[in-house]
Amino acid sequence: MNRTIALAAAAGLFGTAASAQDAYRIGLSGALTGPTAGSYAPAIEGFQLYIDRLNEAGGIDGHPVELIVLDDSGEASRGATNSRRLLGQEDVLLMINASLSSTFAPMMADASRAGVPLLFAASACPAEVFPPAQPLFYCTTAFGAVYDSRATLDFIEAQAGSDISLGLSAMAIPLSRGEIEAAEGLASERGMRPQAPTIVPPPTADYTPFATSISQAGADWVYSWAPWVTEVRTFEALRRLGWEGEYIAWAHLEAEGELARLQDPGFHAIGANSLFAEDLPVHQEIRAAAEAAGATYSPDQMAEGWVAGLVVEAALRGAGWPATAESVNAAMSQLDVDTQGLRGGPIQWSAENHFRATQYYRVYRWDADQSAIEVVQDWTPYTVE
Repeated sequence: MNRTIALAAAAGLFGTAASAQDAYRIGLSGALTGPTAGSYAPAIEGFQLYIDRLNEAGGIDGHPVELIVLDDSGEASRGATNSRRLLGQEDVLLMINASLSSTFAPMMADASRAGVPLLFAASACPAEVFPPAQPLFYCTTAFGAVYDSRATLDFIEAQAGSDISLGLSAMAIPLSRGEIEAAEGLASERGMRPQAPTIVPPPTADYTPFATSISQAGADWVYSWAPWVTEVRTFEALRRLGWEGEYIAWAHLEAEGELARLQDPGFHAIGANSLFAEDLPVHQEIRAAAEAAGATYSPDQMAEGWVAGLVVEAALRGAGWPATAESVNAAMSQLDVDTQGLRGGPIQWSAENHFRATQYYRVYRWDADQSAIEVVQDWTPYTVE
């Protein structure tokens, strides 16, 4: 295990060697361990690599960024403990959540009381960042509730029409369940025949019963919006049962490697991050940083962390020195950040919109003839209102 992540997991804390008086101090609570760590820890490591690289280049106008990372294992109680520590003891200017939605409520309440901005990075974007946004909450994560389901159903309809039976799968956590229930309503409006959502509790050892209910209901397509473990294991259980339909899941950090592992043209991944198979300059930059640091995780899982790093750097630069939570929040409320090809367009925030002005989606799957990942649908824009 990489030394940085090992220290975070074992001690619950890591940061750059800088005095609080001289540094921009920020804190992060994330699922570095636990059953869903695979969807969060790589992004956290990517964010750490970005901050390390920024500091090696002289920080922000000579001031380093001190990053404090605490492990919450995706547990609400630990997230609450971490936010109290970050705000009360560590006196951070900006707090970051990279964990399950079960940790959101306590961290949001603490941030509101302290008047400190809270950025969701790698974790799902809560409703409070969408127009009309609440003042202190922001999100860089690729996926966004309702817009994701709208884009997914648009794709399914373009591929198969609306006369289909649609299976739906979620994890038993608030945002996943809520999104799939929203998809059920949207599918009905289109004339599709959505099945009652299959809600899978975490952790689950055997996905067969859940896959069986979907298969026996005669699903032509299945849509899953959940942590990757639920998405992919439900699909694999369906295939073991002999189900031959089409499946689409949100393209979490694991998607690129898993598309290559599964090699199933019927498994689609829809997302807002470009895959590293495209080998853009920014992908090469992330690979080089990961290799130089001896990173634990594959670079192709670090896009979320790198995007968050781009945004945090821009926010801190905009806040100036000496920075306060208020000046950081003011900078974040009028941000425009070039994502350098990691997304289909920039992240633009305004006083009313802390998600982005336009959300772009791409759909990928495995091309058996080429033995490679292919783009099934290129960047498709959706205006966020």
